[in-house]
Amino acid sequence: MLALLVMETSFAGAQSNDNMNNVAQKAAEEQLTLTQEWDKVFPKSNQVDHKKVTFHNHFGITLAADMYLPRGAKGKLPALAVAGPFGAVKEQSSGLYAQAMAERGFLTIAFDPSFTGESGGQPRDMFSLDINTEDFMAAVDYLGNLENVDPERIGVIGICGWGGICLNAAAADPRIKAAVAVTMYDMPRVGANGYFDKGTADDRYEMKRQITALRTREYKTGSVATAGGCLEPEMARAQNMPDFVQQYSAYYKTKRGYHKNSVNSNAGWKTQAQLGWTNNEILTHPEDLRNAVLIVHGEKAHSRYMGEDTFKKLTGSNKELLIVPDATHTDLYDGGDHGYIPFDKIEDFLKTHLK
Repeated sequence: MLALLVMETSFAGAQSNDNMNNVAQKAAEEQLTLTQEWDKVFPKSNQVDHKKVTFHNHFGITLAADMYLPRGAKGKLPALAVAGPFGAVKEQSSGLYAQAMAERGFLTIAFDPSFTGESGGQPRDMFSLDINTEDFMAAVDYLGNLENVDPERIGVIGICGWGGICLNAAAADPRIKAAVAVTMYDMPRVGANGYFDKGTADDRYEMKRQITALRTREYKTGSVATAGGCLEPEMARAQNMPDFVQQYSAYYKTKRGYHKNSVNSNAGWKTQAQLGWTNNEILTHPEDLRNAVLIVHGEKAHSRYMGEDTFKKLTGSNKELLIVPDATHTDLYDGGDHGYIPFDKIEDFLKTHLK
């Protein structure tokens, strides 16, 4: 109790400096080079206004985002921060979701995670569960301070690996009133156990041995290896890769979803980063995720088991699981050939819980 009282007293004494500190932090943000022309993999909507914005996380990394605002909107709006898929950028799936939700009345931002896309952070093409969870929370910091946003109506949408990360953020941050995890991956689970939990402790140990030996060599030479992005579709077929690997290639390596800034569309993550998942866990305290959650998965998605198992961990009556008939994992990136993304359901869920 004494420690809490001291903390509260210190906080009260510091409030007068908040505005000064925030101005200084904003001024200290890294100056990013942001593309101003429309370079998304989806068409621009005439129902929304669009602009580039930046904000910073508490690690001092400046993040780049596309803001989508319903055209003609007035007053304080519900707001959404959107990210994913894992290894993608805001010009791909997250931007599509953000624009679509802006058409439905939300102020939205689709942001590039730390170390990727147009966002700051060095070295490039790295990930961290801690830092990436903070990226979502920093987006809430930013949205909650906009004059045209109601800070009591902020939600998040995470796609693929960012589905799990957005739930991790929502469990840590009660300001997030609703979270939608779409075609979600539990990245620490698949990173530690392999797909479908087929990996063994010996497999994991051998991976650690190889990557830590690589670290020793790279520290000495200064070279940095990448794990490789998605295969070209022809190569994936020729090598008889699993269907889900070919589905990734069909999105990231073709006109459908290719972007020059995307990790998956190009050389892939730094190999060293792969160790980051092996000793981590999302939703360490799932009972702390008290606000609303919608998990959306495709019926035929190879990742469906991750979403269903995560859903079983959640408590409370405000959690929903939606399985989209016939849809694969990547069908929920852009709707596939049949418009699989259930935007109406996502809109209804968010408007119900962000009111």
